[in-house]
Amino acid sequence: MWVDKTRFGMQGRSKFVHTMLRGIAESSLRRGSTASTVSLMRSQFMATAPPPAAKKAPTALVLLNMGGPRTTADVHDFLFRLFSDKDLIPIPFQSILAPWITKRRVPKIQDQYAKIGGGSPIFHWTQRQGLLLEQLMDRIRPESAPHKHYIAFRYAEPLSEPTVEEMKRDGVKRAVALSLYPQYSCSTTGSSLNELVRVLKTADPSGSIQWSVIDRYPTQPLLVETFATHIKESLEKEYPASERDSVPILFSAHSLPMSVVNRGDTYPQEVAATVQAVMEKLNVPNPYRLCWQSQVGPSAWLGPKTEEVIKGYGKAGKKNLLFVPIAFVSDHIETLFELDLEYGHVAKEAGVTGYKRVESLNDDPLFIQCLGELVKGHLDAGAKHTPQLPLRCPMCVNEKCGKTKEYFGSQKLEW
Repeated sequence: MWVDKTRFGMQGRSKFVHTMLRGIAESSLRRGSTASTVSLMRSQFMATAPPPAAKKAPTALVLLNMGGPRTTADVHDFLFRLFSDKDLIPIPFQSILAPWITKRRVPKIQDQYAKIGGGSPIFHWTQRQGLLLEQLMDRIRPESAPHKHYIAFRYAEPLSEPTVEEMKRDGVKRAVALSLYPQYSCSTTGSSLNELVRVLKTADPSGSIQWSVIDRYPTQPLLVETFATHIKESLEKEYPASERDSVPILFSAHSLPMSVVNRGDTYPQEVAATVQAVMEKLNVPNPYRLCWQSQVGPSAWLGPKTEEVIKGYGKAGKKNLLFVPIAFVSDHIETLFELDLEYGHVAKEAGVTGYKRVESLNDDPLFIQCLGELVKGHLDAGAKHTPQLPLRCPMCVNEKCGKTKEYFGSQKLEW
């Protein structure tokens, strides 16, 4: 019997073989052949049949971010992990103070999440970004398909440990850790990578998964274009033409303790690089400034504080201020509560009647394309990390940081 192989893939041929065997068996039994004869015929025929195609393990796209509590009941665990992280908030006697600070802050933070819908939407947006990215990657880089996204949050579920366990169950052999912090800091991307490496040393001691990392992309052209597009849309939508060109554009990013900044952390300069690139892309006459939000505790933090900037411009008689969350790629507590509600109230009290915020990137197709270009270029180049990652801060005192950089630098990538 002749089979047109161009019409049958591996699955088609397998189905064809089983159908034909069933027909032979039924015909033979009708003619009086014994079951043992049919069984022998089956085994002889199957010996010549091609084996079914093995399922290809996915290329893992592991999205790194801080995460957030999905419900108010999750706030305690989220805060405890956050205040226990020495990479993010270096405080003395941390093992003692972290539980105490957490307990004191839980009611206040639960109230904040209640005011934005009862929980953080960051998991929703990260999952959405991951699904769109894996679909895009399957189209633009079929040689590494199928791609599958995984989420490794630092302070909320899903954490790195269960994520790595899921990857191993899926048979993953190649993974790209993609930071959703466009600008690198030892306190954010660095902390996530430190935690990932800690988990891998226990969960995958043999190194069965090959890893590389996209650790920063502050001036990636499509990232810059997405921010610029959102700003332009807000200017045109929110302000009359007679006032539009004079509206101050205020870029706000999460602040850092000055102890971290003074060690030589690259975050401030990378955030400033994003701001500069966005303004050059916009090519508008508007004045602009960079300010810093979310300071916690009595220690010195990078400034000027976003809240104080609003008050200062209010006193100066500015009625319009357009805020841009320049270091965040999705909505969460710092955009929906801090910028929209808390600072919105500060602006109202200061007489800033034209206080507005630019829409976050979330699942903007242009931003998804940015992520796709980043991953494709990274895989095409066979890169382990950016050239910046191996260089430690000049006054670095964190041995975990050095070991993490060595871990990714020592990876032997087959493709």
